[in-house]
Amino acid sequence: MSPNTPNLLHRLAAIFYDFLLLASILFVATALILPFNAGQAFTAHWFYSFYLLALSFLFYGWFWTHGGQTLGLRAWKLQVLTFDEQPISWRQAFLRFSIAIASWGVLGIGFLWSLVNKNRRCWHDLFSKTDIFYKK
Repeated sequence: MSPNTPNLLHRLAAIFYDFLLLASILFVATALILPFNAGQAFTAHWFYSFYLLALSFLFYGWFWTHGGQTLGLRAWKLQVLTFDEQPISWRQAFLRFSIAIASWGVLGIGFLWSLVNKNRRCWHDLFSKTDIFYKK
């Protein structure tokens, strides 16, 4: 186990911070497109779901590929990098984001995997060949 790899609690704390920021961004993004729906709430509309998902990916993808830190990661002095501690690509960011969503979809098992993995890696770390490290 690498001493430079955070435990699950630190990962979840960073996720919580990012959730607060992302939720506010998605509220503003929704307010911006409400006029296109006659000011009515969106109900089970595939475009709206895709819009929010795409904005979420852009949020994470941008921060991960430009410095490796979201606000939550920065607060906990963590950084997303490749296994050999290099900046990640947009392809890796997409894989990381997609598998992380799937990990939550199976009751968080993909995140709990870090408790049994010798390097504390979650599913999205393994599939994207990226990891979270304490920033040096």
